[in-house]
Amino acid sequence: MKVAIVNLGRILNGEWREPVTAGDSILTEDGKILKVGTLSSAEVETAQIVIDADGATAIPGLIDSQVHNTFGDYTPRQKTVGFLESYVHGGITTAISASEVHVPGRPKDPAGVKALAVAALRCFEHYRPGGMKVFAGSIIIEPGLVEQDFADIAAQGVWLAKAGFGAVKSPYEYAEMVGWARKHGMITTVHTGGASIPGSSGIWADHLIAMKPHVSFHVNGGPVAMPDEDFPKLVYESDIALQVCTAGNLRTTLMLGDMVRSADVFDRFLIASDTPTGSGIMPLGLMYTITHLASLTDMPVEWAIAAATGNNARTYGINSGFLKPGKDADIVLLDACVGGTKTDPLDALRNGDIAAVAAVVTDGVPRFVGKSRNTPAGNRKVRVARCDIPQDFSGVAH
Repeated sequence: MKVAIVNLGRILNGEWREPVTAGDSILTEDGKILKVGTLSSAEVETAQIVIDADGATAIPGLIDSQVHNTFGDYTPRQKTVGFLESYVHGGITTAISASEVHVPGRPKDPAGVKALAVAALRCFEHYRPGGMKVFAGSIIIEPGLVEQDFADIAAQGVWLAKAGFGAVKSPYEYAEMVGWARKHGMITTVHTGGASIPGSSGIWADHLIAMKPHVSFHVNGGPVAMPDEDFPKLVYESDIALQVCTAGNLRTTLMLGDMVRSADVFDRFLIASDTPTGSGIMPLGLMYTITHLASLTDMPVEWAIAAATGNNARTYGINSGFLKPGKDADIVLLDACVGGTKTDPLDALRNGDIAAVAAVVTDGVPRFVGKSRNTPAGNRKVRVARCDIPQDFSGVAH
């Protein structure tokens, strides 16, 4: 299936250094982006679906790199059904597991944590709630795991490993197991800050530097932040990616946003939500963190969007997060909300307002066009201008 998006007012491509792509159109085919920029009338005619953006802004689908999924679109932590599908209406097109730690009665023995990771991976391989792609199956690192265990699950496709919830006596005990996970090609992530659930322990900068993971999860606190003096250590004495989360400490989020720009290491700055947790369900979580950074600091809003798209994609090695040919066709159209003081979505975000999500495309398939159920309506009339297949993508039911 080919989809053409025309009459765009602006295209943000997911890069923070050169965030804007000239042009007003995007063409996708069979789940991939074919062309970004300017389309000829002949190219538009080849599309089965044409979306008229009416001047809206295109961004890559947001990537929430810390979601505590379980099985299916349900979270027992908040007793909520359909939360992932609801996140799509907040512009989030990809979720990455922060481990299936909230599965009721989750196993903690080596065989059990391996089985849990493999089962979660398999369950979401072809299951797309609301069109969202979920990278599930992050092994929870527990005492008793040996190097062969990581080799075994890596051979079965598991590529995520999480430290921080295991029954270790000291966080330093994770270091060897994190090293084994890295050796077998896994992206390693570590809980950072105070304990978030009973039985876990606080993890600070010295622990992280000893472990050498790829990503420091909720470095701003999940929900309790580490001491301020630890942040420069991670910025200047490591190459660990530094992920801030909506469910964390806002003050340290803003502080770290300034620090990574001053140190010229913005590639390592990632945005996620860390939900569902005690903080709840947050379909607009990434949008709120983008607005906080853009309105309460002098961070360019284009950079904040890149931290929730391209920076996440590069860190995790996935094919979304950018509006470029060959990338997954995950696209979000933003507008300023009706009734707001701003008419441009980026100006609205700089003003501290959320933007209206006017359309979401994942895998090259429009999931809704015209109105999100989780944001106010936009000012522009984003619509399906032509559809040659028997399906209505208007989203009017929402």
